[in-house]
Amino acid sequence: MPAVVVREYARLTTAPLAQSTLDAAHISPSAFSWLVKLGQQFKANGLQLLELDDQQWLRLDNYVGVLESPCGQVIEILPKHRVESDCKQSARKLLRKLILNALQLKQRETEHTDIERFDAPLPEWLMAQFLTELDSLVKRGLRFDYQRVEEPQRFLRGQLDVVKQLRQPAGREHIFNIRHDIFTANRPENRLLKAALLRVCKTTQDNDNWRLAHELQSILQELPASTDIQADFTAWQSDRLMAHYQSIKPWCEFVLSQHVPLAVQGQWQGISMLFPMERLFESYVATALDSAAKCIPGINGEVNTQLASKHLCTHQGKDFFQLKPDLQLLLGAKCWIIDTKWKLLDAASRENKYGLSQQDFYQLFAYGQYYLGGEGTLVLVYPAWQKFPAAAQLADFRFNDKLTLWVLPFDLEAEDAAKNLISNLQNAFKEQLNLSEAVAALAEVET
Repeated sequence: MPAVVVREYARLTTAPLAQSTLDAAHISPSAFSWLVKLGQQFKANGLQLLELDDQQWLRLDNYVGVLESPCGQVIEILPKHRVESDCKQSARKLLRKLILNALQLKQRETEHTDIERFDAPLPEWLMAQFLTELDSLVKRGLRFDYQRVEEPQRFLRGQLDVVKQLRQPAGREHIFNIRHDIFTANRPENRLLKAALLRVCKTTQDNDNWRLAHELQSILQELPASTDIQADFTAWQSDRLMAHYQSIKPWCEFVLSQHVPLAVQGQWQGISMLFPMERLFESYVATALDSAAKCIPGINGEVNTQLASKHLCTHQGKDFFQLKPDLQLLLGAKCWIIDTKWKLLDAASRENKYGLSQQDFYQLFAYGQYYLGGEGTLVLVYPAWQKFPAAAQLADFRFNDKLTLWVLPFDLEAEDAAKNLISNLQNAFKEQLNLSEAVAALAEVET
């Protein structure tokens, strides 16, 4: 069954289509029913995965990643970061970068897994990264451990279990009940790796992935696969002796579908993962800003995430309605409160307020009052695109003479996007400082 590649907010249907695009695609009826069921489970837990238009059409929300239905239908969901319909390759590249950043992973590059040579689908990229990490781990050496074994044998080894030996029936005096330790690779981490490897061997369609997967399978042939994935992940150790296993764990979770918020009940599991796009965008902006802020000479810059120290009000002595801005940028004594929004603005559409939300302005105003004391600069960061390019900048929005809101673009494909954003904020701070001095001078003159 061919894979379906769409992007955020795409529509999926069981009806015949003349041509599938990134915004509309045909899927099998069984995959359609499975998605509807999955969407109901998301909704029951307060999450919005999709909207059902009618019996033949549904619309996805802002989750990105890959889903594999029990019937084998693979649905790859890419970010919607451009308007033109044919941007599959750039969207895949962007999603890979955002996932690596969100999970703080590094992508290994080797000859047999250099997937940048072709437009690899997301599932093949995930499996390639897992295989590369597993190959490196096997070459370094799997972690063995001692395990206690209790068994009857015809010879003595280790310790004799005296209690069991005395309770043996007549005629079995020649059998010894012994306890001893064996040094084996049969531990939760290795069992999970074997289970993930077996799934890759059955799933991959790429020649390089297939070849490497079967080479590793022959090496790990005697290692048993996990029969209880959740229990083995819970038992995964993170001590000093297991430090070299940490880089492969997220890829193993991807292959074993541990990054799907909810899963359809049943024994079947496919290679699936889902991420809310606004969280990936927020994480990437935070990391980029923090790196850029720390590189400014002579300034102790840093970025704090998910502040939660302020509340909107109190009621009967208890705090109500926690205020949680996304980011706080500190450059020496200067402070900015920043919120990220994954939405495409139109800088030329003033009559539609550029696509800005009044609710977001209310929220930022509350942040300014409680985190900045009603004086300073607030920032809304949106992704840059054709109608809101990185060089564009909307005029500042003033709540009053002391509190200002800036709406700035962030180019996800530019390496210096964070530096440009910080430069814009510093220039805005100077302009606001000059304006405050001018207002104070004018007040003195009038006095």
